[in-house]
Amino acid sequence: MISSDDFLFFGVIAGSSSLADASRRLNVSAPAVTQRLKALEQRVGVRLIDRSSRGLNLTDEGELVAAEGAAIVDAIERLDERLGRRSTTVRGKLRIAAPYGFGREFVAPVVREFVQLHPEVTVALELSDNPASLSSDSWDLAIHIGALSSTNRLVTTLAPNRRIVCASPIYLQDHPLIKKPEDLRQCRCLALRENDEDVTLWRFFRPKCNPETIRIKPVMSTNDGAIMRSWALAGLGVIMRSEWDIAHDLANGSLVQILSDWQTPDADVVALLSARNGRSHRITAFLEMMRAYLHPIPWRAV
Repeated sequence: MISSDDFLFFGVIAGSSSLADASRRLNVSAPAVTQRLKALEQRVGVRLIDRSSRGLNLTDEGELVAAEGAAIVDAIERLDERLGRRSTTVRGKLRIAAPYGFGREFVAPVVREFVQLHPEVTVALELSDNPASLSSDSWDLAIHIGALSSTNRLVTTLAPNRRIVCASPIYLQDHPLIKKPEDLRQCRCLALRENDEDVTLWRFFRPKCNPETIRIKPVMSTNDGAIMRSWALAGLGVIMRSEWDIAHDLANGSLVQILSDWQTPDADVVALLSARNGRSHRITAFLEMMRAYLHPIPWRAV
């Protein structure tokens, strides 16, 4: 007989690229995953996964178990949610995806407080350089910063956030003055590759002027915001970065804003809700706590 825990376990396997990836998601060792999968296959009497050098492939029976299991788990969660609404208790599992830097600094503390306040909730927080690209089956709520490539999900804004072009005084003292956006073509620019955006295309606008678009040629790039910020602080070039990450650096003079009379497109902090679950009681409670944590806006109170 297959239990709901088995369906949850196999759902993680089905959504993973390898057993090692599944072990990381489940926070157990790879041998433990292999052993449990083998035991599950023995109980159902059929092979569920074909393993090859190119990764994991579900057998026809595996596809059936994954699909039917997801429907059963959904039904159990919906029932649990409906029962939970009859009380004031927030309960159940909440899966959250968030960007690396923002997730560590702002989301993780809220998760800690949320679980302390609601001990009957379990939370899985996964950090990624592009959380919105993760399969919506793997999260109930995703924190996203910047433009969205697709608008077919429920979106709610958590806090405003600007992008700011800046560099360190070390860099600026040794390079020509930057008076207009096109001057950036002659600068050493650094790029943060995230969210599948065209990070080499920098857009600028201001009242009574035509918008300007500059194609930079980054001398260095990374998918880690902390690394790019450290490069900028070391005087290695010009960056365009979210104000939440550099507000302290601007306040203490470690970084200096460039082209302050021009604006760049906003990159608001938003929450994407899984269409599968919508806004459950626990998601609503977490969003309320997340908004409270971000108001007043921390990076504008520096």
